[in-house]
Formats: sequence, structure tokens, C-alpha cells
Amino acid sequence: MLKNLVGNINKNKTIYQIFKSNNNFLKSSSFKVNNGIINYNFSKTQKKNEQLVFGDREVAKDQDREKVNLFTAINNGMSIALETDPKAVIFGEDVGFGGVFRCTTGLREKYGKERVFNTPLCEQGIAGFAIGYAAVGGTAIAEIQFADYIFPAFDQIVNEAAKYRYRSGDQFNLGGLTFRAPYGAVGHGGHYHSQSPEAYFVHTPGLKVVVPSTPIDAKGLLLSSIRDKNPVIFLEPKWLYRSAVEEVPVGDYEIPLGKARVIQKGSDVTVIGYGAQMHVLQDACNKARDEYGISCELIDLRTLLPWDVGTVLDSVKKTGRCIVSHEAPRTMGYAAEISSTIQERAFLYLEAPVGRVTGYDTPFPLTHEKFYVPDSYKNLEAIKKVVNY
Repeated sequence: MLKNLVGNINKNKTIYQIFKSNNNFLKSSSFKVNNGIINYNFSKTQKKNEQLVFGDREVAKDQDREKVNLFTAINNGMSIALETDPKAVIFGEDVGFGGVFRCTTGLREKYGKERVFNTPLCEQGIAGFAIGYAAVGGTAIAEIQFADYIFPAFDQIVNEAAKYRYRSGDQFNLGGLTFRAPYGAVGHGGHYHSQSPEAYFVHTPGLKVVVPSTPIDAKGLLLSSIRDKNPVIFLEPKWLYRSAVEEVPVGDYEIPLGKARVIQKGSDVTVIGYGAQMHVLQDACNKARDEYGISCELIDLRTLLPWDVGTVLDSVKKTGRCIVSHEAPRTMGYAAEISSTIQERAFLYLEAPVGRVTGYDTPFPLTHEKFYVPDSYKNLEAIKKVVNY
């Protein structure tokens, strides 16, 4: 069924000017302007919530597996953390009832209300309690209901949690401090339930920032985060909570932090992303292969701080071309750090400037979300541009 988003340019001058300045977007076969009307054909783009990337089957390959979605894999990971660590507790707004996205369903009944409990609607209070509990040796698994609302806790996280180990000369640490938060576009979240705040936190020494893209990764990375000696921001792509489904190992396993995964090997261009964007990028890589014969090497960073510089540089030195994509705005976005590192350390291998495909420098829109997000066609245009440079 043909689906069109139509907007009158005269009423939407600002957003039209953004599109007009993006030649790659205007060249997309899915975007048309007729008689002052913006017409965007979504039947030509990736289907909403379509899963195209799956976890590494070699992870915990000796374990039995169960087919679950991403939020159930996270739930299982937290259950293992509570079972194996008597000092572990889970808390946040509504987690006692399972949480908005049901990630903590059944944990209060299984482990008791002293270990899985609700908090007031006060993010700075949640963060402050988490830091205090971790400082005295506890394992704090704190949920921020939406990543958009982590900002009231910003001071606690960047000025207290991130600096605690450093200012004690490594005599003390906040090992076992994890902040879970759903992030990113979901189709109807608007300004306050769709943001990607990772760039704020990767600028903070002392934190680790992790973003999974599959159920297998979500469980293994979460367990590694909970057991790490440093405080971790664990961002969960909420549109994958139910749409990403695969056979996940049922037991205890960890996936190392700071290690990227090469999802698909290729020879013409390196394509880099993380989280939900990996499924969009896989779609773009498939289109590039099928329509233009372009061989893409697709890399999932998984950990944003510290990030796997070596894997990225090895790939770029092989392909000579690269694009980086994320939902967050472009200016000072995470892609800028990757681009500058490639420029500094692999300049002589480059055949084209590094491309960035991101959200726009505007608040996250509601009615114009489909225009805002860097979909597979925008990424395909960027791939073609660097290959044909």
C-alpha cells in the first residue's frame, strides 16, 4: 500500500529549507516536490521496524538458545545479574510494575520488593541514590524511563559518577553502576521521547557508553556493563524492543566492552553505525549491492566510549572510503569524532572525504519524523557519493 507524507511548503518553510540544502535527500527517488507540495513515498524505503541485523551466532555457542525479542533479552540479563550478585538492585520509575517497555517484568515477583523497586519521578534522585549505593559496594542498575529525561541527572552523572574513581586515585570506584535508558526514534515520540543523547556523555572521561543493536548483544553487553569497574550509560534502542527477535543463549555470558563487530565484510566502502541505525544501514548496504554492485563493509561500534579505533581504521585502510550514520543531530555529533580520527590516522588511505549521514540540527520533530531520520535512502546516496568521488 502506497503511503505518502504530504506537507505544504508554504506552511513548513523551515523544514523545507533544511531538505533543500540536502542535495542527497532531494536526489532520493523517494522524495518529490510538486506544485509546492512535499511528497515522500515511504513504500520505497525500509519497512518500519524491520529487523535486518542479527547477533553473532558464535557467542556462547555451547549454550541452549531461546527465541526472544530485545526487551526480553535485557530482562533475562538483569535476572541473571540479580541471581548471581546478591548486592544487585534494580530501581527506577515504574520498574516494580515492569516498566514502560516491560523490561523488568516479573523481576520484583522473583527477587522481592527490596531488590526491584519504584522511585519517585526524580531523575537526579535516582542518579544520586545509584552513586551512593555503588560507592559503598552495591551493584546499582538504575533505569531512566526515557533517555530524554536523563538531563536532570546530568550533574550527578558527569560530575560525581564519572570522576569518583579518578579523584580517589583509583582507591575507590563505582563498579556496578549502570544507567539504562531507552533512546531514539520510535515513530511517534516527538520532542521528548525520541532523542539520542549519546554525544553529551561520550565527552565525559570516566564513563563508558554502550548501545546494542540485537538481542544477543543486548544481553551480553548489559551483563558486561553491570560488572564493569566504571559507571556505564547503557542506551537501549526502543524501536528494537519488540521488533528485534532472535535465538539468544539462555545462560550467563558477556560481550566485551570497547570491541566493535564487523557485521558484513566488503571492499568498496566502510559503513559505520550503532544501535537501531544498524538495521537501516544494512538495508542501505543491501541496496548498494543489489542496485549498484557496491561492496560495503558494515561495522557496529556497540561501545561508543571507549570505541574500537583499531577495527575502524583497519577497515578504512582497506576500503579507502567511509560513511558514518546516527539519528542524533549532525553538529558535534558522534560521527564527527570518528571522521576526525580517520582523517588524522588514515588520511593517506582515503579516496574520498568521510561522509556523515545524521539527523538535522533541529529539535526532534513529531509530524516530520520521517523526514528527519537518516533512512536507508539517505545513506545509500552517501554511499554512492563517496564511491563515485
